[in-house]
Amino acid sequence: MKAKKTYSKLKKLLLVILLTGLLPVIYFGTVSVKAYFDTPAIVSKIYSSNKIKIKIEDLPINLQEALLKVEDPNFYYHNGIDLKTPGAGYTSITQAIVKVYFFDGFTPGFLRYKKVKQSLIALIFNSRVDKNTQLDIFINSVYLGNYKNKEIVGFVDGAKTYFDKEFSELSTDEYLSLVAMIIAPNDFNVAKHPEKNKDRVEKIKKLLKGEYKPTSLTDVYY
Repeated sequence: MKAKKTYSKLKKLLLVILLTGLLPVIYFGTVSVKAYFDTPAIVSKIYSSNKIKIKIEDLPINLQEALLKVEDPNFYYHNGIDLKTPGAGYTSITQAIVKVYFFDGFTPGFLRYKKVKQSLIALIFNSRVDKNTQLDIFINSVYLGNYKNKEIVGFVDGAKTYFDKEFSELSTDEYLSLVAMIIAPNDFNVAKHPEKNKDRVEKIKKLLKGEYKPTSLTDVYY
């Protein structure tokens, strides 16, 4: 009798373990399939709206290279996630796009399930969307802080808000001021914290000149 009860308990335990292991597989499998089919519609909607105000080809090559060197140095070669390149940080450009368009709210933290979900969707998104299209979306969707109770989104709005200029009229230093804000838009806000922004711009310049090389994945403040 005791053996039967023990066997019954063992079966239940094994069933619980099996279900516990299967549920994440089912959940993230569903997330992957949904992302695969949702991605084209999301990209199409972005382009049919007024969100794409400039394209990556509108930026001179040196400005494109500066953005990637700071934000995602291995962008053209990774699969949507990069956890190896020094200076890349935990969030690739692809993951940043996913954060904006696939989540209503996002709690940061590398080990939290939303980060896992974000990374998984980034892999799918990257397989469905070419790199230059991703950059078009990024430069028009990147959050650049709050100013006078308004969220500033994209480089065009950033240029108008912080420098009262068209994006094409920005100097290289002004452009780098916007790039400097991306990692912490309010902490490095060029209007609210000009000295902190200027200091980061100078560090970015050293990075671009090769005078500083990141030493690890999380070495993003130089």
